[in-house]
Amino acid sequence: MGANLKEVRTRIKSVMNTQQITKAMKMVSAAKLRRAQQAIQQMRPYAKKLNAILSDIVTSLDKSVEIPQAVEREVNKVLIVLVTSSRGLCGAFNSYLIKDARTLIQEKYNTQYEAGNVSMMYIGKKGDDFYRRRFNKLNKITEHVELFTNLSFDNTARVSQSILDAYENGEYDAVEVIYSEFKNAAVQYNKTERYLPIAKIEPEEDGDKQTRADFIFEPSMEQLLHEMVPSILRTQFHSYLLDTHASEHGARMTAMDKATENADELLKELRINYNKARQEAITRELTEIVSGAAALEG
Repeated sequence: MGANLKEVRTRIKSVMNTQQITKAMKMVSAAKLRRAQQAIQQMRPYAKKLNAILSDIVTSLDKSVEIPQAVEREVNKVLIVLVTSSRGLCGAFNSYLIKDARTLIQEKYNTQYEAGNVSMMYIGKKGDDFYRRRFNKLNKITEHVELFTNLSFDNTARVSQSILDAYENGEYDAVEVIYSEFKNAAVQYNKTERYLPIAKIEPEEDGDKQTRADFIFEPSMEQLLHEMVPSILRTQFHSYLLDTHASEHGARMTAMDKATENADELLKELRINYNKARQEAITRELTEIVSGAAALEG
């Protein structure tokens, strides 16, 4: 029984140490989340409005005006940008993003994959770790795995510009981004979004009439679009990463909070077991003493 008591005491100490770690990680994630949440909340309205303007422009332009990033081609070569975290201990956050990438390949781009024409760019180590030994026909791009170590606009803009250049040069016919949209610490939504070519807005119908935006371009339409479209797309790409960054810390904070609660429940059970075992040991010792005294009196 002594050995059993020692084992329970050891388990209680181990769980308490683990609980201290999960509490500390929750506090660290909460601090990082505040900064990440502030960054995406400041960026999101700006990025969404720019994206809406861009889609409206592409929809409303005359067919004689061509925007390289909006040119639609037969989809033979595909780039999938998978944005995950570089660290674990954030619940199923990365697993769901990785699963979405796998589903996208199997259900939408399986033909291109079998032909060896699907490339996957990893931002965050977890996506790279999973696909390193899987999907052997994937063309894996790993140069930007460590991008989250410095999530400045200049760094993300270089990555997005390389994607824009590759699309314009015909290296890819479609670019999709898989990321996590942040809502709050407990809720994040996985998104698969077409990055290139730029999506057009379906015109709203009012009877036989269709709404169409009427833009006035100054200086010239070509010059303005040449500068504005890539800038909007770089901003949009940056918002994908800020969203995922905030989502990661929210998921980790929630996971560590849940782990701390689970440790509390486990400690309660272990302490009950410890008290039961201790009471049994005391009762047994008292019984042995009484039995020994009775034997001596007899």
